[in-house]
Amino acid sequence: MNPIKSRKHASAFRPLPLATASLAAGLGLAALPSLAFADSNDGARTLDKVDVHATRGYKADKVASPKFTQSLQDTPQTIQVITADLFNQQGATTLTEALRNSPGVGTFFVGENGNTATGDALYMRGFDTSSSLFVDGVRDLGSISRDVFNTEQVEITKGPAGTDNGRSAPTGAINMVSKQATLHDEVSGTASLGSDQQRRATADWNQSLGATSALRLNAVWQDSDQPGRDHVNNSRWGIAPSLAFGLGTDTRYVLNLLYVDQDNVPDGGVPTLGLPGWIPQPTLEVLAGHPVDPQNFYGTRADHDDVRAKMATFRIEHDFNDAVRLTNTARWGRTEQDYLLTAFMGTGTRAANGAPTGNIRYTDRNDLSTYTIARSLPTLKDQRNTLLTDQLNLRADFATGAIAHNLSTGLEYTREEMDSFGQAVTGGSSWPAANLYAPDWNVGGLTWAHNGADAHGRTTTWSAYLFDTLHLGERLLLTAGVRADHYDTRYASSVVCGGRAGPACGTNPVGTVLQTPTLEASDTLLNWKLGVLYKAGDTASIYANYALSQQPPGGSNFALSSSASSLDNPRLDPQEAKTFEVGSKWAFLDDALALNLAIFQTDVENEINTQVLDDAGNPTQTGSKRVKGVELSAVGRVTDNWSLSAGYSHLDTEVKEGANVAADGTSNLTYTPDDAFTAWSTYALPFGLTLGGGVRYSSAMHRGTDGAVGTPSFTKSYTVYDAVLSYAVNEALVLRLNAYNVFDKQYVAAINKSGYRYTPGTPRTFLLSADFRF
Repeated sequence: MNPIKSRKHASAFRPLPLATASLAAGLGLAALPSLAFADSNDGARTLDKVDVHATRGYKADKVASPKFTQSLQDTPQTIQVITADLFNQQGATTLTEALRNSPGVGTFFVGENGNTATGDALYMRGFDTSSSLFVDGVRDLGSISRDVFNTEQVEITKGPAGTDNGRSAPTGAINMVSKQATLHDEVSGTASLGSDQQRRATADWNQSLGATSALRLNAVWQDSDQPGRDHVNNSRWGIAPSLAFGLGTDTRYVLNLLYVDQDNVPDGGVPTLGLPGWIPQPTLEVLAGHPVDPQNFYGTRADHDDVRAKMATFRIEHDFNDAVRLTNTARWGRTEQDYLLTAFMGTGTRAANGAPTGNIRYTDRNDLSTYTIARSLPTLKDQRNTLLTDQLNLRADFATGAIAHNLSTGLEYTREEMDSFGQAVTGGSSWPAANLYAPDWNVGGLTWAHNGADAHGRTTTWSAYLFDTLHLGERLLLTAGVRADHYDTRYASSVVCGGRAGPACGTNPVGTVLQTPTLEASDTLLNWKLGVLYKAGDTASIYANYALSQQPPGGSNFALSSSASSLDNPRLDPQEAKTFEVGSKWAFLDDALALNLAIFQTDVENEINTQVLDDAGNPTQTGSKRVKGVELSAVGRVTDNWSLSAGYSHLDTEVKEGANVAADGTSNLTYTPDDAFTAWSTYALPFGLTLGGGVRYSSAMHRGTDGAVGTPSFTKSYTVYDAVLSYAVNEALVLRLNAYNVFDKQYVAAINKSGYRYTPGTPRTFLLSADFRF
């Protein structure tokens, strides 16, 4: 079979071999005109000695990436940095928990039907951002939950991030900055015990090895049940060594390794029956007003989520002088996930004779204890993601006449691969049905095995980028960036013929594995951004920016599709996101407190429009979506003892052209709160006692639309209050008590597309920790 190919535009960007590309960057970029590199009197400056590992408190001044040459105060874009001091004080252990400090960012989507979303399935400003997660500026693959034991800070770039990172979600990207070895000798860690068998310990040991070398070792162990959920468990251990040479010299070498092993029991959610918005179907009328216990677990002992994550990063930095720095980062990474989750659909109907049919049944209609729900949707996944990349960056500060420049330019090569190994049930049709109000996970009767219906996706990308900030006098900064990405995606898959959703077998026996046509997409994308910032004084600035970002077919999952209604069809154009943002940033109290305001509009175009068809009757790419909003934030110290982190976002989302995506028939986008607020504040008393707490508010959200009947089309708004009390026993030991959901609010944290299942919010829980440092 001939593969489908897409080469819609002649490629002006010809990828070079990796060694040639690196040499071109090292020599060609160094030949910038005269470059007055070392003469600060001509407008150049000494490169900032960025060391995010020294950040203390809630406020950070810069991001770690060399692509952002200015401080956060002078960057014309919404960027939020969540420091380790903040999320550790809150007892956060995962990326998702750390992101609670950013308004409107969270895991609001459970998945479609039986396909439950796993790991960091994050939404931000109306769009799925789970494929735009990065570690130290390199894309991190796999639908897994990421621990923060080796994280120094989390950086959230809101708005199109294609110029900075290549293909990304329409509304931003999230970067985790890893800890690395320093010359400061220190040992620290935390041991925690909490409600519902929460147990966790972390350790961080940094040791200098002579005058310019150091070794750092971070480790984690955890075995914690999920508070408020029967049987759900998160168990892991991990180790992250960092070895550095040449610290404090012109040439530095850093090797970072990471290994994390997870052995979890995943959460398939709880039936939504009886919740606000739920309408009983025929035969289920008695269930109205009788929601199930949100602790119930409808899976089995066989449910598992086993993850192995490995990563090796080698970085070389060389300072030619005070104004020129060359950095090369190489990484290999692999994530393996073996997963089984028992899902369900809460449907019920009545046969012609009045007998109950569907997934919920009973033997005595008026006796709730006789109701059962079918566990007929085992979701299986055996997937491996592999990444190999090399990033070369040149930072240079120089002047051309009266204009000072802060330049960042470079080349990148990345190969990303996904291998999915098909599995299917081999014995038994499903697990035995669960009692609706008292499910038992001790059941058997189902076996499964690999069936040969495997899939392999690979994307190879060559990139070149250039960023420059021009200082037009003392007050005006002009920032411009452009990036070219030449990508080549290939996707090959197999399918089992016959059976449910399988193709016809023709002359082949039922169960034959058939190879589908190989699909290929190749193109060159150009992303760019332009921003201007005016410094009204040393403490205030106003800015405006415009950015274009593109996501090609298969850009989020490496899986291409021949379906005319899929954005992953290689015949289609890339999805485009255009954002215009204006805002203002203030620095108060000697730069101890930062206040930011942003007003923005993002238009996403080239969406699938099923309401406008082409001559062949296929959907067209005339669809578009829009997100308008305002975001405010405050972070830092109000006084020497009073620390604050707070943020508010208001979003107005709509489908401008195309079919509505919300189940309630409105034009709103799904899994996005219109209003969200988050705040955390602490006050340190003079005798070692620290008091504090926070609040998290999310307005109602719309779920997606499909053929489900009678299920809730929305989630209600909620407000949750948290608290912390800590006491410094001495300089080496701090005891900390965290209380979550102090008023024990019951709420829906996430809902699936059909509305059959939801994830309950965590009830009131406590966590006692001992933080040590010496």
